Amino acid sequence: MQQTVEAIYEEGVLKPTSPLIFAEHKKLKLIIQDEEDKPADILLLAENVYSGLSANDVEELELLSLDRSHFSRE
Repeated sequence: MQQTVEAIYEEGVLKPTSPLIFAEHKKLKLIIQDEEDKPADILLLAENVYSGLSANDVEELELLSLDRSHFSRE
């Protein structure tokens, strides 16, 4: 069974902001994600990666990123 819930970390304890569906004393595995690292935030950053650059700068960066000549195993 799986449930996604927000929690507040306070005085060394995670406190859920809504009720949990699990029985008392049930052993659980937690994966904790900081709200600041939400995928939507990362996508927003990626969306603005070329912000403030000229068309020539963007073209040069794209050419550099596609150039794999320095990755050879000679």
